[in-house]
Amino acid sequence: MLEHLDRLPPDPILGLMAAYRTDDDARKIDLGVGVYRDDQGSTPIMRAVRAAELAVLERQTTKTYVAPAGNPAFNDAMRRLAFGAHSALGESDRVCAVQAPGGCGALRLGAELIRAAVPDATVYVSTPTWANHVPLLSGCGLKLERYPYYDPTTGGVAFEAMMRALEKLPPRSVILLHASCHNPTGADLEAAQWGELLGLMQRRALLPFIDMAYQGLGDGIDADAEGLRLLCAALPEALIAVSCSKNFGLYRERVGCLIALNQNAAAAGATLTQLTCIARGLYSMPPDHGAAIVAEILGSDTQHAAWRSELDEMRARIARLRVAATRALAEACPDEDFSHIQRQRGMFSYLGISPQIVQRLRERHHVYMTEDSRVNIAGLRLQNIPYFAAAVAAALRQ
Repeated sequence: MLEHLDRLPPDPILGLMAAYRTDDDARKIDLGVGVYRDDQGSTPIMRAVRAAELAVLERQTTKTYVAPAGNPAFNDAMRRLAFGAHSALGESDRVCAVQAPGGCGALRLGAELIRAAVPDATVYVSTPTWANHVPLLSGCGLKLERYPYYDPTTGGVAFEAMMRALEKLPPRSVILLHASCHNPTGADLEAAQWGELLGLMQRRALLPFIDMAYQGLGDGIDADAEGLRLLCAALPEALIAVSCSKNFGLYRERVGCLIALNQNAAAAGATLTQLTCIARGLYSMPPDHGAAIVAEILGSDTQHAAWRSELDEMRARIARLRVAATRALAEACPDEDFSHIQRQRGMFSYLGISPQIVQRLRERHHVYMTEDSRVNIAGLRLQNIPYFAAAVAAALRQ
């Protein structure tokens, strides 16, 4: 039976990782893989995470299963982090939350829930969006369509085109939104635009499905959730997929959560039963170690404050790299405009160069990025930004 399977091409990101590892040039730069790196080029364990992990291991007495819904303390902490410490939604009986194996698991749980509720539902994703959104959401049988989002001429959001497209959608359409630090572009909606979007979603009876993978790495924990909180305070229903990979550095622990806002407590109870049943059928029980670490951090005022301080350091470093990269590119490429890099938020930006130039950068200059020229700003270091800018200039001339 298996001998009839075709060989599939490698995942573009995984292929980049493999090529980078085999490159022995000392100048090589990896801007493709979406992980935070420090000034030494490492992805460190956060100090707050290490301290919390030691506390968890010291106190833990069993490795038995957790329930399909996951760690209750973690789920409660995620609700408060998403909605805000003083928001009524954080404790509301209209809200239920289920731990998931990473943000990817949360997205898939949400997709399966939508399919269970409305099998012929269509999910609309931004153009562009994170590449893995498509298989995660469509893999359960949901139909996917696109709406305009990024304006390459400004490096910002094509907001008028986006609103015109969403205004035409039928009621009960699902709109996938990035809470902040849009992946892959780094272009985020402004506060006033979130307000306009809310009005449209109310008029058209649309359901927001919000992916929050980078809370704290754009403008701060609360600022990065402002749009999400605005929508959820006014709409009857919403789904939120949360990841702890980036802001807690728990990539390999696979820590995520799906939060569902419902019209009332009875609906929330029904949704919770649906989600636990879906989780049971997909992976049975979620991993606990990373979730226990997050619950430990967010459950202690001291550890919570230490984690926020450390996250502030990471965000400030990314902002410095954006400024330095923009200045270096302006000097090396005076005929090109890369100023959008400084205006954008989070780990990613589009350079806005062709696939052919991306290939030259990889083959001739050992600079690795995805074919669409998405770069992970956190993969840069102040020491190699001059080389990066010179390599871009050379590739543009060649």
